[in-house]
Amino acid sequence: MINATAYITGLTTGLTLIMAIGAQNAFILRQGLRNEHVLVVVMTCALSDAILISFGVSSFHKIIAAAPWVDSVMRYGGAAFLIWYGCKSLISAFRSTGSLVTSDQAVSSLRKTVMTCLAFTWLNPHVYLDTVMLIGTISTRFPGAGLAFALGAITASFLFFFSLGYAAKWLRPLLAKPASWRFIEGSIALVMFFLAKSLLFGR
Repeated sequence: MINATAYITGLTTGLTLIMAIGAQNAFILRQGLRNEHVLVVVMTCALSDAILISFGVSSFHKIIAAAPWVDSVMRYGGAAFLIWYGCKSLISAFRSTGSLVTSDQAVSSLRKTVMTCLAFTWLNPHVYLDTVMLIGTISTRFPGAGLAFALGAITASFLFFFSLGYAAKWLRPLLAKPASWRFIEGSIALVMFFLAKSLLFGR
């Protein structure tokens, strides 16, 4: 039976870490707004995340067993990163005046689109930090329930990428408002602080 607490924590953790508007998410938004190769793009991103999350959750405990000191280093280092990122998002929530702007460009080929998508995913060091290191570290808080945690995080990736890609054209008026980005950044900050607390003091 799936551990519900581990699954929900994995789902929440995955959604929080993936929500930050970086190059990958901006690319998916662009494809969604233009209705261009959306299925291929979101599947590429979601499956890539699933591979990285599975590796992080399945292998991180083995690293801990071989070198116990890594747990403390990653736990405190991960908490420090989450606090830093949370502060960054909180500052953006108060200062942000940006909005989503897209330009009319020529349609890209499927091959070029896939290669660009893979580059945004696999060549981005933050992807490894989020999916392998942070999710792998947090999963160690649930001994024996790593599969449930991983499934939650993978579900988050599929939910987020598909929602982002296919809902983009309907969200365009909302995403054009700076207040929307401030709300998103503020929400990210709060959950980042919560995750940092869970790393430092347990569940």
